[in-house]
Amino acid sequence: MGFIDLSIIVVYFVIVIGLGFWYQKRASQDLESYFLSGRSMHWLALAMSGSVSNFDITGTMWIVSLLFVLGMKSMWIHWMWGVMMGAFFMAYMGKWVRRSNVLTAAEWMVTRFGNDLGGIVARTSYALMAVITLASFIGYAFQGIGKFAAIYVPLEPSVCAIIIISTTTLYVILGGLYSVVITQVIQTLILTFASILIASVAYVKLTPELLSASIPADWGSLLPKWRLEGLAGKEHAGYELFGALVIVWVIKGLLLNAGGPAQMYDFQLFLAARNPRDASKIGAAWSFFLIVRWGMTAGITLLALSGIAHITDPEQVMPIVLRKFLPVGLRGIVIAGLLAAFMSTFSATVNSAASFIVRDLFQPFLRKKTTERQLVGYSRIATVLVVLIGIGIGFRAKSIAQIWNWIMMALGAGVIMPNVLRWYWWRMTGWGYAAGTLGGIILSLFALVYPNAPMYVVFPPICLASLFACIVGSLMTKPVNESILVKFYRTVRPFGLWKPVFKKANLSKKELSVKSEKPVFMILNTLLGMVTVTGLYLFPMYLVAHRHTLSFMLLGSACAAMSVLYLTWYKNLPGYDIE
Repeated sequence: MGFIDLSIIVVYFVIVIGLGFWYQKRASQDLESYFLSGRSMHWLALAMSGSVSNFDITGTMWIVSLLFVLGMKSMWIHWMWGVMMGAFFMAYMGKWVRRSNVLTAAEWMVTRFGNDLGGIVARTSYALMAVITLASFIGYAFQGIGKFAAIYVPLEPSVCAIIIISTTTLYVILGGLYSVVITQVIQTLILTFASILIASVAYVKLTPELLSASIPADWGSLLPKWRLEGLAGKEHAGYELFGALVIVWVIKGLLLNAGGPAQMYDFQLFLAARNPRDASKIGAAWSFFLIVRWGMTAGITLLALSGIAHITDPEQVMPIVLRKFLPVGLRGIVIAGLLAAFMSTFSATVNSAASFIVRDLFQPFLRKKTTERQLVGYSRIATVLVVLIGIGIGFRAKSIAQIWNWIMMALGAGVIMPNVLRWYWWRMTGWGYAAGTLGGIILSLFALVYPNAPMYVVFPPICLASLFACIVGSLMTKPVNESILVKFYRTVRPFGLWKPVFKKANLSKKELSVKSEKPVFMILNTLLGMVTVTGLYLFPMYLVAHRHTLSFMLLGSACAAMSVLYLTWYKNLPGYDIE
């Protein structure tokens, strides 16, 4: 790496650490300031923060490796982490979360199940699940940033990862969510420029003649095949029964999105919105800032397929391509942008994990005399603790894919049904939630014994067992207090199996007539949002591949869906009819 490239990266690190010091005083006032930025930030900044939090460098390397091995069929895999989340956030989930008006997603359990022992158990089990998940995400990030940086710096991947993680942790500790969001706005701008730059370089270098000569004929096909015979007995044989995997991925993705923000820091950003109207707007903008990522990943993959031979580790395709095809100066900007991607996801993950440790596992057992500033101090200690646990997990993992698959399909299977039922079934209790969550976590740990087991074997039994535990645990315990259920229903206005509570809520005719609260409109807007997200994500990928007709057809379908959404969603946002 040249002197200019290194200088650009050093300047970037100095700026983000400086922002941490700048916001230190404001963030230290109380927990709401530290973890929710005082609920005062503009919705667009929060949308950028949430969006770029999903634009992580490790995930981007994983996406490129999948495109390299499987082609465009690999897009089906992304259903498992909730690629359609923006549609659900926009249509209804964003405003549902904000109306809960709590500090953390675990504290939400008290508004849903009450403050008795059942509610406390549910809150504690969620917090434990969140900390385990977020620490695993840190380990996942550790794997990716180490592999990426080691291509450019003559150090071991683990050493590179520790240096970058330590720097990122510093500004998170200092500025809390203020520094997280502000730096992520800057990171969004850098990433957008870097992504467009890479996609443009790829578009220019990849002529139609070169692509037709070097790219497999079916690389651009989205049509899933039931079996990929070419993978049998090879390193990626786990994808051989592709059709069965697609079914599991899609079902898992739909359930994941229906259960609310799933990455924990997502939940936090909607709680930080000024009001439910802003929360809905955050959901709409969430996917928009990720569009450039897909064009960039397609460009990197196609450059590798057409211009680099003998790549043994698909997870290192991205840094190898950037080193070969980008000139000095531009390479520094792009690497700074990708480091920004890592730092944005990592900072959001760490800040969210610390909030669960302090607010939900620590504070309830402290003396009432503990001051807000002391709690902020404990939050900084918790931040360091969760980073150390995550690094330990990262050292244990063998690859990005291994830890990602466990988080998404084993641990995810164990907690997905409790998270869905809590929104849509009135009879669920705190004990039922805890039984499903803790039972699912235990079963997911057993899955570590068989790390190579196919997802269609791992996911269904864990998911069904967790569902069974939820239902049995709920029906064997007394229902949540009627006054708590009625208050929750009137405040959040969920749809689903709420008929007994609906009858006792005594909603007025005006409340019942609000279009944005009708399930048919929320479901319609979710489907239209999914069409929009699909079109906007695939459009730049096929554009980079010089598939212009298909590319602009996809863009046209997205624009048509957005035109309808203006009438069915935007005109009926909270604030026109309801607050």
